[in-house]
Amino acid sequence: MFRSKESALDYIFRTRRRLDDAPRGLDEDTRDPAATRKLLRLADLPAAPCEFVVITGSRGKGSVASIMAKLLEALGYRVGMLSSPHLVHWNERIRVDGAMIPDEDFLRILGDLRPHIDRVTEDLGGRQYLSPQGIFLAMALQYFAEKRVEIAVLEVGRGGRFDDIAVVPNRLSLFAPIMLEHTALLGNTLERIAWHKAGIIPGNGVALSVAQPAAVEAVLRREAELQGARIHFLDEADRAQWQADTDGGQLIRLPPYGEMLLPLLGRYQVENASLAIRAVEALQAQMDSPPVAGDRFTELIRSGLTQVKWFGRVQKLDQEPAIYVDGAITVPSAEAFIASLRSRLSQPVAAIVGVPRDRDFSGVYQVMARVGRKLIITETDINPNTRFPPREDALRAAQAVGADAAHTGSLSDALDLAHEFAGESGTILLAVSLMLVGETMLIWHVDTSQI
Repeated sequence: MFRSKESALDYIFRTRRRLDDAPRGLDEDTRDPAATRKLLRLADLPAAPCEFVVITGSRGKGSVASIMAKLLEALGYRVGMLSSPHLVHWNERIRVDGAMIPDEDFLRILGDLRPHIDRVTEDLGGRQYLSPQGIFLAMALQYFAEKRVEIAVLEVGRGGRFDDIAVVPNRLSLFAPIMLEHTALLGNTLERIAWHKAGIIPGNGVALSVAQPAAVEAVLRREAELQGARIHFLDEADRAQWQADTDGGQLIRLPPYGEMLLPLLGRYQVENASLAIRAVEALQAQMDSPPVAGDRFTELIRSGLTQVKWFGRVQKLDQEPAIYVDGAITVPSAEAFIASLRSRLSQPVAAIVGVPRDRDFSGVYQVMARVGRKLIITETDINPNTRFPPREDALRAAQAVGADAAHTGSLSDALDLAHEFAGESGTILLAVSLMLVGETMLIWHVDTSQI
């Protein structure tokens, strides 16, 4: 039995640390889910009948997972969810009906799995390791069995083909937008990244995807053919249409549901909600006798959508000045952040930006400087493996795009500067890494334990 979360996390990451002092290399050379398969076999997991949905993509996969999980809850299912990363608590990664796993269950289940984990790791050598993702998966599957979960929605951590989440016996896989990302780990072409993502397509199963670039679509179709799976890309008739912004989100229209409230501010969430809803429909079609159908199904989808919560994605934190936060650390995500809020901005706008140095931080600075008359660059040391650009490099990049920039070493100092600039009538935008998003949740006392 583990007595503290700290000791538990140290144990979970102990073999993964073998890679800390060496170049990572491509996933196909450094990641092997065989150890996770062995762990699940030794622990007899999954331990109970359950329908699995696996979701990958370059952005939006967590949102799709949270929306789909809430819709399934509304239909009366007991729903498990596994996602990453977390914002405040490691427990957030494992949820049942939206509630994160309690500390006592987190520690107890890890303790129960310890003999199996030790047996797997004692056979590993060299730079082999048992992925923390695999351990979290095993913990989740055990917790889901205890809670009699009927459907589990699982978000891939990175890629798909070599990600531990993909070892579950799923019949349905989902693809959020795919783009260039993690090129040092997945490869430097869109086709190669799509090949990694395509690895979640189940044999003789069903795959659903948002519209993708032609190169990505070709790779996914080829993989589906190899697996004997059916794949469908959402077309115009499948996608919801944005109708209007509201104080609490957006109005969207999607046949046959009509006009619905989506309580998320990001304009990109319209596409994510479309994929989640169509995925629930596909899951229902796979079941011999779904418990809800017809008008009742439509009614529950409509009401379930209004209950969706997903923190840190174009989330409004405060008023006077209006403050919004988003994990926008790529150029496309920063552009989507701005597009989602354009009608809600009031001048003067101060933009707080915290982008790790392995991202296109100068590109994000440029996007945010278009709306923010003041650019405040910040960082955090919460995760020593995530490094931010040195102060001089960050300021030089900001000045190169014409930004009036400042640099602070902490989020609290950045917020002080932003408040001083925006006053009560302006707007503060935070385009920051998810670690900094987590800090904002703590500052504003946002309870992330339930979604």
